[in-house]
Amino acid sequence: MITGDRAAFRAALPDGGRLLGLDVGTRTIGTALCDAGWSFASPALLIKRTKFTADKAALVAMIAAQAVKGLVIGLPLNLDGTDSPRTQSTRAFARNLDDLGLPMLLWDERWSTAAVERQMIAEDLSRAKRAERVDKLAASYILQGAIDGLAGI
Repeated sequence: MITGDRAAFRAALPDGGRLLGLDVGTRTIGTALCDAGWSFASPALLIKRTKFTADKAALVAMIAAQAVKGLVIGLPLNLDGTDSPRTQSTRAFARNLDDLGLPMLLWDERWSTAAVERQMIAEDLSRAKRAERVDKLAASYILQGAIDGLAGI
């Protein structure tokens, strides 16, 4: 099940469980995990993109190792809320993961990277350190926003 509807996603996971957040880029996939009670998200691995089969295998291994029950995938909408070529690519990525049998929530990520960048600049991280951390921190930001949004349902 792939949805943008928080209530439908929540209904698919009545007992909660760990969630895996994804920030799908062209060169990397930032990942983040949350606890089973959906309280907090933490950055996890950065997966360097190669071929889809290798990317999927890395995600499958992570899902198995962490007992993940659902995925939250950042959806890169245009600022006006419309789809872009990146949005279409992310939706296709999600469709290619559908055979995993996990519920997937597509979460608006328009401001995630900018918010994470601002925070890292405020912390005076070098450009190199920001580049190495931005995708997994963005995944954590996306996942935290989603679990905060799910808490009210």
